[in-house]
Amino acid sequence: MTVDGILNIDKPWGKTSFSIVSLVKRLTGERRVGHAGTLDPAATGVLPVCLGQGTRIIQFLLDATKAYRAQIEFGVTTDTYDATGSITSKGDPSGISREQLLSALTSFCGLIQQTPPMYSAVKHHGKPLYELARSGIKVERKSRLTRVYHLELIDWQPPVTTIEVECGKGTYIRSLAHDLGQLLGCGANLKSLTRLRCGLFDIEDAVSVPQLEDAFRYGYWQHFIYPIDIVLLRWAAMVVGDATEKDIRNGRPLVFERDDSLPRPSYSARCRVYTRDGCFLGVLCFNSERGQWQPEKVFSCS
Repeated sequence: MTVDGILNIDKPWGKTSFSIVSLVKRLTGERRVGHAGTLDPAATGVLPVCLGQGTRIIQFLLDATKAYRAQIEFGVTTDTYDATGSITSKGDPSGISREQLLSALTSFCGLIQQTPPMYSAVKHHGKPLYELARSGIKVERKSRLTRVYHLELIDWQPPVTTIEVECGKGTYIRSLAHDLGQLLGCGANLKSLTRLRCGLFDIEDAVSVPQLEDAFRYGYWQHFIYPIDIVLLRWAAMVVGDATEKDIRNGRPLVFERDDSLPRPSYSARCRVYTRDGCFLGVLCFNSERGQWQPEKVFSCS
């Protein structure tokens, strides 16, 4: 049986994101399963898992903003930048005041430069950095621009602080913890991390692994499946007739008369398309050079 949609799973501590994907494959029997954004084994929280045709919209979930709650321990630096790593240095955090911490946190808001940790999935000449790190090889990593939209101090119980971060694609909270410790002069590591939100998927609505297993055992698991197009609701939408549906399914570019319900044409403009009976047909992307809407992704209706 083919299953199309998205599960919002609350990943438990100690499990890899891949192991959750494997579990969903086993439970559903669906071969096409993928997650939208890796969580480290020591991290918990929202892990969207896409099934069937849902795997084709993973790229849009990866681009979505994410929110985290992080505990950061000052005075201890590790090679992984978190509590699972080996200690590389120790410092004295006793002089850090709440005011100093608040001031330091403002440095990490907005568009910032960030260097990925050696223990990360970023690739160097085709190999993940974590493989090189485990072999004792350290390489120069390029810093990258990332955006932190909101950063809030939740608690300060020296030497541990709790913060909440809303950020864009490619932000490493481990690197943020490490860099914060460097700025304050005593070192720091990420003590714990929970993803609170990924796009529109919130931890308040996430299903735990035991709950999911029970739902499969008793036959109500589809209650937890979200439709594919829920990820794309921020885009404009249109309904097309049979002739236009056929053109879209055949990948033909389209030109529409001006329609205020569609996004203003631009290089990155996209919209959702539905058939007259409400089936989600696909995604169109505007080609500004040709002035045409090009079918980017087309879905089969079940």
